[in-house]
Amino acid sequence: MSNQAFLLDDGLPPAAGPGTTITLEGAEGHHAVTVKRVRAGEQIDLLDGAGTRAGCTVLTTDKASLTARVDRITHEAAPGVEIVLVQALAKGDRDLQAVEAAVELGVEAVIPWQADRSVVRWPAAKAEKGRQKWAGTVRSAVKQSRRTWLPPVAGVVTTAQLAGQLPADRAAQPSHLAIILHEAATEPLSVVVRDFLDGLEAPGTGGEDQAGRPTILLIVGPEGGISEAEVQRLVAAGARTALLGRHVLRASTAGPAALVLTRHLAGVLDD
Repeated sequence: MSNQAFLLDDGLPPAAGPGTTITLEGAEGHHAVTVKRVRAGEQIDLLDGAGTRAGCTVLTTDKASLTARVDRITHEAAPGVEIVLVQALAKGDRDLQAVEAAVELGVEAVIPWQADRSVVRWPAAKAEKGRQKWAGTVRSAVKQSRRTWLPPVAGVVTTAQLAGQLPADRAAQPSHLAIILHEAATEPLSVVVRDFLDGLEAPGTGGEDQAGRPTILLIVGPEGGISEAEVQRLVAAGARTALLGRHVLRASTAGPAALVLTRHLAGVLDD
């Protein structure tokens, strides 16, 4: 069984290494001691959220903190393809269910989307509170799944703002793909993803020379679906539509299902 994992708000100390000690304080220290009931002698993992894991032995605990000795430090590289979930706001916390599952399954970033048909609305005064709630869900899912990478949660975007973030000229940016999961699409998701990956490998496309990692955005609509106007706007901005199987999935299911298939096709499912 893997060790319980806890996130360090300020990352690992610069001098951290085998034999050094780290104190876990604040909300995370309180959670470890009071909720998870961590005690001296136990093995835990301390994560910096940026790919580094410190395997530690707990030395002492008090009411709201613990001190642990570092036994080993490992660094995990980011997967070769970055996959981002653009999740429309949805009622009944289905959006949060999608985000939680996607984090456990390896998504690398999350963008909340205020779609036209989203029943849930984040007015400007509540937008940051909503983002923080999503970020809290992401953080909990990272610890539950023992991931070393903490996916960032962007601020909520409108359809216009989302379209503005997409590369309208796919040929000019072959290492970036946005996919709209849509029940009326004619191409299967597997075909769209394979076309993109094949294009990266093709000589003369420039995809292999792009700075940074290739990025795939998976765009998931709300329970009422994505409006035709939104589809047209996003496609005009460079997105492609794709069909995820013959069944219509809930807002909480589509993103995680598409993520697993995309990671498999990209060869990063086991990363």
